[in-house]
Amino acid sequence: MSLDWVPRDHELKDHNLFDESLFSDQAPGVMYELRPIMDDKGLVVPDLCTAWIILNNPEQLNSYTTKMVKGVIAGFYRASMDRSVVAVVFTAMGSKAFCTGGNTKEYAEYYSGRPEEYGQYMDLFIAMVDAILNCKKPVINRVNGMRVAGGQEIGMACDLTIAADTAIFGQAGPRHGSAPDGGSTDFLPWLLPLEQAMWSCVSCEMWSAYKMLRLGLITEAVPVLKLEGKFITNPLVITDQWIENGRIVFGERLSGHNEIQHAKGLMEKVVYDSAQLDTAVNRIVWTFINLFSGCLMKSIDGIRQKKKSGWDQNKLPNRHWLAANMQGEGSLGFTAFNTKKITGSNVIDFIKYRQLLAEGHPMNEELFEAVLGKPQES
Repeated sequence: MSLDWVPRDHELKDHNLFDESLFSDQAPGVMYELRPIMDDKGLVVPDLCTAWIILNNPEQLNSYTTKMVKGVIAGFYRASMDRSVVAVVFTAMGSKAFCTGGNTKEYAEYYSGRPEEYGQYMDLFIAMVDAILNCKKPVINRVNGMRVAGGQEIGMACDLTIAADTAIFGQAGPRHGSAPDGGSTDFLPWLLPLEQAMWSCVSCEMWSAYKMLRLGLITEAVPVLKLEGKFITNPLVITDQWIENGRIVFGERLSGHNEIQHAKGLMEKVVYDSAQLDTAVNRIVWTFINLFSGCLMKSIDGIRQKKKSGWDQNKLPNRHWLAANMQGEGSLGFTAFNTKKITGSNVIDFIKYRQLLAEGHPMNEELFEAVLGKPQES
């Protein structure tokens, strides 16, 4: 029986909330691009694509400004609503950094000492992480360089990570006046052994892509350096596995002086080439395209839910703490980082700070003056 007589509206609806104004090719900004998908024979797949959300602030190591946070939210929402998009690739411009977190200049010069303003900023940040975790397409974090602090947090919100083997990963919070409560304290215990998660959170050490691969934080580490036309593994990292003093050293960064000098010599001769990084990303997208889309997203959402359980429970209390912290240690830490070109140091005098706290000194301008670095003589 034909149902042609039943009234139907066949015009496709536009479910997008955002217009083009939040995307920009001008730095600092966020770029949104639709790129073709290649099949396993290297041919373009017609009528389907990937959405690339690209942080474009390489001069400041792709740290995100308030406007850029809005652009990321808009990008993930747009990709979710685009019927032709198979997967989202979240990446950044340049070869030095995927993202180093929030823009510390903006933090220090605007949000420092303004907890209500920073609370509203954190509402946007939470919406950005939610946009990644709620995206109705698989999300691949294409890590082209450093993934640090808030960059580590938005990266871990993604479903899979393909990293250049020159990338480093880590937190910065406790060293620079904050806590990694924008996702790391929620995600790391799921993605790393608990004590490794703890040490990553509090030590502010930078770990290599190969170490993160060994520990299970990322999906793949890919060589991106070419020497005399051939790809080589990152010479600054130990890529042969052996036991030293009872521990595995594969993936550790070099520590010996001679080895480091030799590696730095090689680094002066290499060129950066992201071809293998892009090949790895496309290989994953090709896997996705050959799966039932509904079953794929239900499977992904089932895994995401484990990360979201802690995030959803803690994101609002963390928002309020982080806002209040802008009156004290946050203000100190970000100011110190922002004035490092003037003082020569990007941190406060921690010993003096603890001594003053032990004396019961109030958190006031006198304390700030005592622990912040002094301008260097020109």
